[in-house]
Amino acid sequence: MSLPLEGKRALVTAAGQGIGRASALAFARAGADVVATDINAEALATLHGEDRITTRILDVLKDEMVANVVGETGPFDILFNCAGFVHAGTILDMPDKDLDFALDLNVRAMIRTIRAVLPSMLERGGGSIINMASVASSIKGVPNRCAYTVTKAAVIGLTKSVAADYVTQGIRCNAICPGTVESPSLQDRMRAQGDYDAARAAFIARQPMGRLGTPEEIADLAVYLAGATYTSGQAYAIDGGWTI
Repeated sequence: MSLPLEGKRALVTAAGQGIGRASALAFARAGADVVATDINAEALATLHGEDRITTRILDVLKDEMVANVVGETGPFDILFNCAGFVHAGTILDMPDKDLDFALDLNVRAMIRTIRAVLPSMLERGGGSIINMASVASSIKGVPNRCAYTVTKAAVIGLTKSVAADYVTQGIRCNAICPGTVESPSLQDRMRAQGDYDAARAAFIARQPMGRLGTPEEIADLAVYLAGATYTSGQAYAIDGGWTI
């Protein structure tokens, strides 16, 4: 029996840890040849030697570097835009530099990679683009997450725009919208609040399932969307029931 992504080539950003790493591994297990990228060489090194995975250092904030990596390693059938950052604070706590950085990493970086990958997808007659959004977006307001929520809402808009523009040309574009997921970045945010145990309890308390999600659970959805040939323009909440 063939694997669901056999013969496909996938590019994953922020693949050094968390959801990106789990997704790179999941794509490979599903039969894809994966180019796993990250700005963090040490984190990316944990994927060295994994079957079907090659690694490349990539700063998604740099147009030329994105173009070079895609040009040297593409073409791709699958793009998973996983890089992002979570700022804390309300609109009154949000300096312009934080908003500018959030827009650049959470939105413009996706535009960069899509622009780099999409032309060859169109030439080859199809492809699947998956963007990392969040339930903290146009789906749900979350306290003290203004910059993050603004940018992740933009990701959903970007996703639907790309899907609408290219639906007749074999391109599918979908967004994954997680709730709270166990990851190194979440651990850093919980520690930064000063009382790790209280912060963790608060994150868990807002999940109706009574636990945090795992990177592997999000990766399972990424694999599904990579091969879901009748699905485009959708924003999939995977949040332990937070948005019920």
